[in-house]
Amino acid sequence: MRQDYRFELAKTTAEVRGYFDLRYQIFCREQQLYRGHDRDALDDIAYPIVALTPADSVFRNELASWEKVVGVVRIYESEPRIWYGGRLGVHLQHRRGWRMGKGLIEKAVTTANTWGCDRFLATVQIQNVRFFQRLHWDSLDEVVICGRPHHLMEADLNYYAPNGEPRPIATPQWMSAA
Repeated sequence: MRQDYRFELAKTTAEVRGYFDLRYQIFCREQQLYRGHDRDALDDIAYPIVALTPADSVFRNELASWEKVVGVVRIYESEPRIWYGGRLGVHLQHRRGWRMGKGLIEKAVTTANTWGCDRFLATVQIQNVRFFQRLHWDSLDEVVICGRPHHLMEADLNYYAPNGEPRPIATPQWMSAA
């Protein structure tokens, strides 16, 4: 059965809660990259992007949108016109194929490109480098993060046309409270 997903900026408290919950599941519990939580100062300036799918009845009371968060990524502007993506993750039950990761990456880069991006960078875990290369990314350098090999990579912005996503007037300060 084909699964439908929507990729969008997290806007509701429930979506932001789902975003941080999934990040915790992936980066703290599953990959054990962080202890306790994976939040950092960048979360105060980052825009969370989520992949949503129709929710099971179990989740309907938790999310007012009647959808559940099954994929996450954040984007942030590190300096004028230089954007980064990070904390890309997909729920274990939705990792079949490349569709989810590709959709999250496309939403992240096309959104930043709409908002005035001249360069879009990300540090990518080594096992995902080939996937990013297939999506028009170049490896710039090998780096170690949390004791694990990564590549600093850059997206070819010519491949990611602006998507017209309106930029929120202010950075979502309420995110850190979620």
